[in-house]
Amino acid sequence: MRLWLSLPKSAWFGAVLLAALVAAAAIILRFAFGLNGENIAVLMLLQIAAVLALAIFSGNSGIVSFGHSAFMGLGAYTAAILTMPASVQKSALPALPGWMAGHELPLLAALGVAALVGLLAGFISGVPLSRLSTGSMAIGTLAFLVILHVTLVGARDITRGSQTFFGVPRLTTLGVALAAAVVMVLLARMWRESRTGLALRASRENEVAAAASGVDVTGVRLRGWVLSIAAVTVVGALYGHFLGAFSPKDFYFDLIFTLIAMLIVGGMFSTTGAVAGVVVLTAVIQILRRGESGFSLGSLTVPPIFGLPQLGLGLALLFIIWARPIGLLGLTEVGPATLTRKREAAPAPAALPPAPEQTATKRLEVRDVTVRFGGLAALDQVTFDVLSGQITGLIGPNGAGKTTLVNTICGQQRPTAGSVRLDDRILSDMAPWRVARAGLGRTFQNIRLFDRLTALENVVVAAQQTGADRAAAEGIAMAELTRMGLADRWDQMASGFAYGDRRRLEIARALALAPDFLLLDEPAAGMNPAETDALIATLDALRRERPLGLLIIEHDMRLIMRLSDHMIVMNKGQKIAEGPPAAIQTDPAVVEAYLGSRRKQTS
Repeated sequence: MRLWLSLPKSAWFGAVLLAALVAAAAIILRFAFGLNGENIAVLMLLQIAAVLALAIFSGNSGIVSFGHSAFMGLGAYTAAILTMPASVQKSALPALPGWMAGHELPLLAALGVAALVGLLAGFISGVPLSRLSTGSMAIGTLAFLVILHVTLVGARDITRGSQTFFGVPRLTTLGVALAAAVVMVLLARMWRESRTGLALRASRENEVAAAASGVDVTGVRLRGWVLSIAAVTVVGALYGHFLGAFSPKDFYFDLIFTLIAMLIVGGMFSTTGAVAGVVVLTAVIQILRRGESGFSLGSLTVPPIFGLPQLGLGLALLFIIWARPIGLLGLTEVGPATLTRKREAAPAPAALPPAPEQTATKRLEVRDVTVRFGGLAALDQVTFDVLSGQITGLIGPNGAGKTTLVNTICGQQRPTAGSVRLDDRILSDMAPWRVARAGLGRTFQNIRLFDRLTALENVVVAAQQTGADRAAAEGIAMAELTRMGLADRWDQMASGFAYGDRRRLEIARALALAPDFLLLDEPAAGMNPAETDALIATLDALRRERPLGLLIIEHDMRLIMRLSDHMIVMNKGQKIAEGPPAAIQTDPAVVEAYLGSRRKQTS
């Protein structure tokens, strides 16, 4: 609870405001259209709750789930059996196992059981799913839709098979549905802003960069999936108590198609967008449903069109994907700025720690590292050390194996032979996210940012992996953004940053991990001379402020020679020279392999 209370006040304000808007829409429907309006309002509220439960996973992970409707069915049958009057149950389900019969629980208790069933089902299904790649995971959710549907049809003694399951008390009133929608709005918005929710959003944007920032991508996907399934199972229980009678087909393709269409049309990357999609498509469906039986436009008579609402949903989905792929509201969330139109105040930066006293030197050891791709040796028995408090330059011609070496050090690439150690820890046996948490930060040759997150969120993702809560992480993030000259752009999306600013933001994110060693892959690439000078000053200051070891890959010889205390030269996957910059400049092997090759290219 303390972690949730530490979330930004703007997020709480936005969640409460959105919940109030949802309640207002439901009340307007009820009083504007009477009993029919109440039924429409209840259905809309349940769909809002279901779409938000889907968004907890799909909106934050970017992986569309086709299986959520089946888990709604699981919740509907579970709660219906628990609340069904014993007298009705005996006639409707004569072969029901004794341990499941005759409970007659109140709705709230049945919802609690449904939530537990959802947690268990979510964990069992999520363990294998979360280990799949993004595309494979989406296909896996489709498999669970089919598996659960076949199970519900096959369990005739419990579900009546494909026949209508009747006798369910209609306990989902307007008040109950409204409470469910409000709770789901709060849950979805707070989850989105939580540590795991933010890490899940980072993995949505770039899995490799998320892992390099210390995010356990498999773990956050599993937690997001389990919470989402538990939530949608409860919503399914309420949906079943709204219908009163249903069968497995009510929780199959038609339902999940409707939920996914609502999520995508409104904007799957924001809670507000998910709600907006439900409201907009509810109106569209109701209009098309009235026209499904045929209608007249003056002298033109349109015959009945079976499936007109589904046709309308499909066309709306296609139009949004073509015209606005991120949905009607995109990344927009309601918040204080919605009412005040004022920019939020930036979080206060944390105070930079004082320059440390001399401590024991830490050592990053690369020992006989070999990486082979088939018959090609990308790295061949490379050995060297990087010391804390020292800047080590890594140079070599294109294709020398420099980036492969950094990837191997950081766990992204497993060595064929050899090892990487940080003091007494073997890093080459660790997953990339564990390597990051062990004390290695990095940037990438091809910049990897979380484009649909703000600059602040990009850095907070890494800061939170050190154990900091949201408030502390924001302070750390602002301090690093200030160091890199980006503090005034803290609330702007990373996608809008120019190339040089993207480089600096990536370095700020790596520094937020408070690493013992920082590995920079061509940090000055694309920068003009003034930006390069500023980067040199920043990196040089870093060495004085903290006992940080830097390994820098760079083709800008002016930068690397000015910065480096020690240099390593590679060519064709092998280390060909090592020593101070002055010695490297005159080494015949270096002149031939690196400097000499450049002269030949320009002559």
